[in-house]
Amino acid sequence: MKKYKIGVFGTGRGADIARNFAALGCEITALCDFNEKRLENVKDWFEGEPAMYNNFDEFIEHDMDAVILGNYFHEHAPYAIRCMEKGIHVYSECISNGTMAEGVELIRASEKYPDVVYFLAENYPQMIFNREMQRVVKTGTLGKLLYAEGEYNHPGDPDDLGFKRTYNYFSKHWRNYCSTTYYITHSLGPVMRATGATPKVVTAFAAFAPLEGDHAFAGHSGDRAAIITTQNDDGSIFRVTGCASFGGHHNAYRICGTEGQIENLRGMGAKIMLRYNGWTKPEDMEEVNCYDPSWNDPDEEKIIASGHGGADYLTARMFLECIEEGRQPEHPFHVHSAVAMSSVAILAHRSMLNGGKPYEIPDFHTEEARKQYENDRLTIFVGADGKEPDLPCCSHPDYRPTEKQFAMYQEIFGQYDEKFAELHRATLKH
Repeated sequence: MKKYKIGVFGTGRGADIARNFAALGCEITALCDFNEKRLENVKDWFEGEPAMYNNFDEFIEHDMDAVILGNYFHEHAPYAIRCMEKGIHVYSECISNGTMAEGVELIRASEKYPDVVYFLAENYPQMIFNREMQRVVKTGTLGKLLYAEGEYNHPGDPDDLGFKRTYNYFSKHWRNYCSTTYYITHSLGPVMRATGATPKVVTAFAAFAPLEGDHAFAGHSGDRAAIITTQNDDGSIFRVTGCASFGGHHNAYRICGTEGQIENLRGMGAKIMLRYNGWTKPEDMEEVNCYDPSWNDPDEEKIIASGHGGADYLTARMFLECIEEGRQPEHPFHVHSAVAMSSVAILAHRSMLNGGKPYEIPDFHTEEARKQYENDRLTIFVGADGKEPDLPCCSHPDYRPTEKQFAMYQEIFGQYDEKFAELHRATLKH
C-alpha cells in the first residue's frame, strides 16, 4: 500500500484517530487546530515533525492525500466540501452534516468530485461483537430481518472537571447545546451495517430528567435519552437511542429475524447470545448459544492495541482500502448513508419537539428531495458568529441550567468563553 499523506483538522479526537493511520504506515504530515494548547500537546506524537497550522485556509494548501475531520461535531460538511474541491479524500467523524441544507450540499459535491473518497468515520460497527453480528446475519440463519435495537448509553460524572476541560470548555460549546437525538451514529450505524437497511421514516420521544444539585453545568438540554424509532426501506424497524445517559454505561445491539436473533449481552464484555427456536436452529447450533467472538483478522495485535475496542484501527484501514482500490465505501459509510444518518438525527429531534410526529427521511438521490431541503439551515447550535439557535435543543424548550449550576461553571470556565468563541469564529471565517 502507498504511504499516504494524512492531514488532521481538529487535534482533540482527530489526533487519536491519526495514531491508527500512522500504525497503518501513513505519514501524518499536517495538523490544524485553533486551540494552540492542543497542537502543542500532540506535536510529538508523530514522526517527521508534521506542519502545524491554526487556520484551515493555510492547512488545506498543504500536500495531503486525505484529511481527518475531527473538528466540532456539527461542522464537518463545509470542510469536507473544501477538501473535495482540492481532490483530497475525506475521513469525517460523527455526523456528516449539521443541517439538512448541508446534507444536500455534501451530496452534490460528492457527485461533482466522484474520484474523491468520502468516508463516514463511524467506528462502532467495527467493534468485535458488532462484526460478529454482521457475520451471522450474512449466513442467512436469522431469516428475514424484522427488527433491530441500538443503544449507545454514556452517562458521565457531573463533577468530572477533567472531562469538561477537555471536551466542554466554554459555555457556547456544541456539547452544551446537543440534543440527545443528534449524537446518533454510534447507535444507528451498527444496525444499519448489520442489516443493510436505511431509515425512511422517523419518530422520537424524549426522557426528560434534568441534572439536579450543585454541579458546574452549562448544558441546555435536560433530556437523558431520545427513544427513536425508524421504519426502513426493507420494511424492518429500528429502535435506537442517540447518546443516552441512563443507568450503567453500555453499548448494546440486537438483530431479530423470522428464524433467530443475536445480541451482545449488557455488562458482559463482548459476549454474544445467538438464539433460535428448536424448529429453526441450524444443525450445528444449539437453541441458545453464548460465546465470546473472535477477531479472525491478521492484524489482530494492532486491532486490540487501538482505541474503542479495536474499532478505530479497522475503520481507518477500511478508508485506506477504499483509496487504494479507487472506490467509494460500502453502506453505511458512504456519503448517502452518512447524510441519511444525519437526517435521522435532525428530523428525530423535530419529531421529539412535536409530540412524536413522524418525519420522512429524504432520499437525496432525487432532485425533488434536494429542493425541499436545500435552504433548510435550522440548527440547535450557537453559530460561530454568535447567532442564537433556531430551535431549542431540549424537549422542554424553556429548560436552562440553574443559576447556581451556571455560576459554578462560569467560575471555572468563564475565562475561556470569549477566547474560544473568538478563535472558533476566526477558524470558520476561512
